[in-house]
This record gives sequence, C-alpha cells and structure tokens, in this order.
Amino acid sequence: MHTLIDFYQNLGPALSLLVILTFLLAGLVKGVIGLGLPTVAMGLLGLAVAPAQAAALLIIPATLTNLWQLAFGGYLKALIKRLWPMLLLIFLGTAIGTLWIGMAGGHWVVRGLGAALLLYALNGLFLPTLHVNPRHETWLGPLCGLITGIITSAIGVFVIPAVPYLQALGLRRDELVQALGLSFTVSTLALAAGLLWRGALGSGELGASLLVLIPALLGMWLGQWLRQRISAVLFKRVFFIGLGALGAHLLISA
Repeated sequence: MHTLIDFYQNLGPALSLLVILTFLLAGLVKGVIGLGLPTVAMGLLGLAVAPAQAAALLIIPATLTNLWQLAFGGYLKALIKRLWPMLLLIFLGTAIGTLWIGMAGGHWVVRGLGAALLLYALNGLFLPTLHVNPRHETWLGPLCGLITGIITSAIGVFVIPAVPYLQALGLRRDELVQALGLSFTVSTLALAAGLLWRGALGSGELGASLLVLIPALLGMWLGQWLRQRISAVLFKRVFFIGLGALGAHLLISA
C-alpha cells in the first residue's frame, strides 16, 4: 500500500467504517478514564484486520493523544528521573521483540492479543491495587518495561504489565495520568520504529493513521464531556467487562 486511497480501497467500505467507529469509541474511552485508546483499537480491529495493520493505524492518534496527556501536570521532569530505567527497557524490549518475534500475524498473535486483553480486564475488575516498595523499583521497573516492550512488539498492546506497575507506585492522580502518558508515548514510538523497520509503516499507513486522528479526537472530546456526567467507576467497570468479553472472543475464536 503506497497511498492513502489504496489503503482504504483495500480495506473496503465496511472495514473503513469499522476503523472510524473503532477510533471514535477508543477516543471516548480515553477521554473518560485517561487510557484505553490503543487497547480498544487493537482489540476491535483485531477482529477484522491483521495485527500489524491495526497497529500501524493507531500510531498517530496514540502518539498525539499521549503527548497531550503527558504535557500537563507539572511532574514530567521528576517522572522521567524516576521512571527512565523502565522507559528505556520498554524501548529495548520492543526492539528485541521486533527482531525476535515481530508482529507477523497468524492465529497465535490474535490469541495473544485476546489473552492480554482478558488479563488486563480481570486485573482491573478483581485485583486490588498493589503497592511496590520503593527499594524494589530499581529491578522491578526495568523488568516490567522489558516485558511490556516484548508484548508490544508482538501484539501492539502496551498496558501489561506497565499499567498495573505504575498504579502500584502510589502516585497522585495527576502524576499517574502523566506517568501513563509518558509510558504510552515511549511504547508507541518504539512500536512505530519496529513497524517501520519491518516495512509495515509506509506513507499509506501513516496517511491512514492521520485520518483516524479526527474520530479519535472527537471521541476524546465526547469522553471528557461524558466524564462530567457519569461515574468514572461505573464506566471503568463497564469498560473492563466489555474488554474482557472481547479478549475472550479473540482467544477462543482465533
């Protein structure tokens, strides 16, 4: 695929509509709870297109929305100083995974995506927030970063185990939101580099990714509006139930 038109012509009108609606929903989820755009996008698009193609589509929306998220809060310098070992290992883990595994497609990749989504949902629904002793951060952070990077390179989802780890650090709400944005930005850029190296991220894919930025931003705006009118706890519960069902479907049907 060399052009934007070729990209969506190859997808066809039905799949093109699925892409637009997926990023609208993914943006809405991120607008309400501050995360979930790549997770929702990869989960839903994984039902219809190859994982590498789905990952290429999310590069620009994920990068720009995550940069926006990490830009506000005032804790960026302190978070980089504290989290740089994990962030470095995310990038290195993604590079290692790209060379070792790659997002080559196949049933095992779809099952892996389903398993990751199901695990993430079960963690959000049933497990209490863990607490990491500060003296363990020096080895646990890089380990979580390495595992997150390898998983990112294989299935395009970068929430496990990075998100539970960051939630366990005892950060204040604004610090946590900014830390998530920082982690997701590094993961997205590492994923983009891996896709580019494997030839799965050309001008056509980047143009198609730029186009879906529009529904993603519209979804974020709707999500921020919705956040003021419903319980974030309720929305999170519904989100994790839906994500778990989607993960189970991918795991069983692939």
